[in-house]
Amino acid sequence: MRAIVSFVFVFVLGWSPTSADDFSVASPDGLLRAEVNVSSSGLSYRVFRDETLIIRSSELGFTFLDGTNFEADTNRISSSRRAVDETWEQPWGEARFIHDIHNELAVSIPRNGVADETMTVRFRVFDDGLGFRYEYQAPAGRSLVIADELTEFNFAEDADTWWIPAGEWNRYEYLYEKTPLSKVKLAHTPITMRRSDGIHISVHEAALVDYAGMWFKQTAGTNFTAELAPNPLGGKVHTTGGFKTPWRTLQVTEAATGLLNSHLILNLNEPSRLGDVSWIKPGKYVGIWWGMHLNINTWGSGERHGATTANTKHHIDFAAKHGFDGVLVEGWNVGWDGNWFDNGDVFSFTKPYPDFDIKALSDYALEKGVRLIGHHETSGGVTNYENQMAEAYKLYEDLGVRQIKTGYVANGGNIVRKKPDGTVVNEWHDGQWMSNHNIRLLELAAKHKLSINSHEPIKDTGLRRTYPNWISREGARGQEYNAWGSPGNPPSHTAILPFTRMLSGPLDFTPGIFDLLFEEEKPDNRVETTLAKQLALYVVLFSPIQMAADLPANYEARPDALQFIKDVVTDFEQSIALAGEIGEYAIYARKDRNSDDWFMGGLTGDNEQSKELKLDFLDPDKRYLLQLYRDSDDAHWRSNPYGFVVEEKQVNATETISVRMAPGGGFAARLVPVSD
Repeated sequence: MRAIVSFVFVFVLGWSPTSADDFSVASPDGLLRAEVNVSSSGLSYRVFRDETLIIRSSELGFTFLDGTNFEADTNRISSSRRAVDETWEQPWGEARFIHDIHNELAVSIPRNGVADETMTVRFRVFDDGLGFRYEYQAPAGRSLVIADELTEFNFAEDADTWWIPAGEWNRYEYLYEKTPLSKVKLAHTPITMRRSDGIHISVHEAALVDYAGMWFKQTAGTNFTAELAPNPLGGKVHTTGGFKTPWRTLQVTEAATGLLNSHLILNLNEPSRLGDVSWIKPGKYVGIWWGMHLNINTWGSGERHGATTANTKHHIDFAAKHGFDGVLVEGWNVGWDGNWFDNGDVFSFTKPYPDFDIKALSDYALEKGVRLIGHHETSGGVTNYENQMAEAYKLYEDLGVRQIKTGYVANGGNIVRKKPDGTVVNEWHDGQWMSNHNIRLLELAAKHKLSINSHEPIKDTGLRRTYPNWISREGARGQEYNAWGSPGNPPSHTAILPFTRMLSGPLDFTPGIFDLLFEEEKPDNRVETTLAKQLALYVVLFSPIQMAADLPANYEARPDALQFIKDVVTDFEQSIALAGEIGEYAIYARKDRNSDDWFMGGLTGDNEQSKELKLDFLDPDKRYLLQLYRDSDDAHWRSNPYGFVVEEKQVNATETISVRMAPGGGFAARLVPVSD
């Protein structure tokens, strides 16, 4: 194993300013710089890249529910600095080793007129961006309620911006809009922009723990503020004895691929708290899921019930035959009958329907070298779920289940939390209470050696580093929208996701649909991709657990395309974004963590793309067999989605390959070392 080297240098400076002080910290390469100003009138910061102004003077601080603001005692300011250069190892991921190199500035400011309260503003500046957060020190018993953050992002100029709305009913499941930044009103993060000079910027947050999620709210023009998700108890965040906020992050790069190759969000999270996590297993799965979206099966019981013992055995047999690790079964537990969207207080997470023999099926799966994947849909009834989690997780552990797909299908602001007296409080998916729910869930799941794949989740903020059993999540408009009505996801959608949602972490998009037209089941709907693009999704949209989402019969009908899904891995030694532009195309190369194989994938939006791709990432001392799965020359998502070619040839690191990606198309490739 490669040695992990860490260098940390720390020094502290004391300050006795008179009226105002400026503090500055630059990235290790010197190109990115943050300046912090502290004065009697308030706190602010600016950001420059190579002397180009990125963020104009922007306010920092809080207002509290008691009507007071944080006012600085400018006579007692102190600061400290650190330079960090270390490499740490992920137990699973898009890359095994993550390089963390940054410079840090922490400015500590006592609160004027309030004893024993101090706010530290900590900036960490990397070559590809920065993060800053507030660390508030207060006596152990002192209660504080944050009414609002004053954090501003005042951008120096307008920019093309890709974004989805915040504070609306459908959580994060919207198509991305492209507008000028000045037209954005209230958005979720990550929100990504491209300036006229080509600088790319993405705003997000890291390490969201015991705090409300941040929405991105326009105040005027290109000026924005950190709007915190609402709290039904008043204010936005309730805390006792001080707090740390999430990091507010700005990724700033010259090229779009710079965003894709950044590990800033992960580096701003704390190391793992779970100890030995060898029980966490990346892999691929199939499941009883897509048939419900096509109206072939139902979640609820009855003659078309999908989660039957016989149907599950069929999927287990298919998984064992083709090397899949798991079988997801939705609709197995009591509570799905009727309008399950409203069944948050009805679901049982331990009682199966009579036609689903969970013990016999788990035994059958284990005999075949496969595991059942658990499923817990809450319909937003989170208190009902928390009341059953301990028993449900114990059941899954006893059955040999190792992963759970959770679901929080409820409109935004309609999570049901019940107080001990039975009073209902409605929470937001990204509010403080749900932030804490997810941590409670992860810690309990870890005790039972269970990994969590959250759907309808809180946003990803890199907590997979601290809790590696948070193995994937949804949090975007996924594959199922292609079966729900016209239009589905347009070709550009998956060419935008790498530069927006994917900057936050893994996405369980559920790729791999081979029957693209649903001519029998839903003839008015379809998937707006080519067949080759469905394969490309396995490489471009990273997740350590990937679903082969289509029906087994559709895979059996196309064994040539199925072969790539069987071969592609989900856990990587290294990942490189080779090329891409937001909404147009994205191309990746990823090396298998457990072999010398490489995988490549590229996909397009609405327009055809032809690219010459260097293979200089390969080992120069090896030759490789390139197995290429591509669009045919006449392929097009609309007119010829099944135009598909499989080719093989030998290549080495000095060569390039030519790929044509059709409109709504793509390619996938495996590169296998060969001997002379």
